[in-house]
Amino acid sequence: MKLHKESKGTIIVASIAFALISFLAIRFLEEWSLLIIIPLLVIYGLVFWFFRVPNRTILDHKENVIAPVDGKVVMIKEVEENEFLNGKAIQVSIFMSPLNVHICRYPVSGKVVYKKYHPGKYLVAWHEKSSTENERTTVAVETFTHHKVVFRQIAGYVARRIVFYCNENDTAKAGHEYGFIKFGSRMDVFLPLDTEILCKIGDKTQGGLDVIAKLKNA
Repeated sequence: MKLHKESKGTIIVASIAFALISFLAIRFLEEWSLLIIIPLLVIYGLVFWFFRVPNRTILDHKENVIAPVDGKVVMIKEVEENEFLNGKAIQVSIFMSPLNVHICRYPVSGKVVYKKYHPGKYLVAWHEKSSTENERTTVAVETFTHHKVVFRQIAGYVARRIVFYCNENDTAKAGHEYGFIKFGSRMDVFLPLDTEILCKIGDKTQGGLDVIAKLKNA
């Protein structure tokens, strides 16, 4: 199983903690040590599972909006996006549990025209205000169909580390990685009002594979 590059520090810490606690359990609890070691082993395995990198064939997309993460669609609504678009947009939000793959992918293809990191709170990720009050990143892409699409990584109550690797003027390729969120959170995508939405609340998404919307030809 291939592991994500963001796993290195976490796995080192987890390995040291697992080895130390197991040693102390064996030393002081003797025959009862398995009551500690077995649950720890499950948690240790889940850390590796969390950082897995699935092998996915990513297609080329021009008009399609691709699910940026694995998770569950929790919101589809018309909102005001005032950081970059300064106007109304359709917001599609996908919540990630700690068991989901947490690679963040470009939802559309085009050119990165904006990026910004925002420090903030750690409200639970499904809270509506987390999109504007939590620690987050915002990226905007001008698509090949001449639309501007904004998407946002949002840290949650558990997730305390979000990273994004893109820079302004980079070429964005729908379905390809641009960032990572550790241990559960949310991704918001802000689309033009005339976008055809192809997902619904409750849908489970696979990042890089599922088409969640389609942009109109400009």
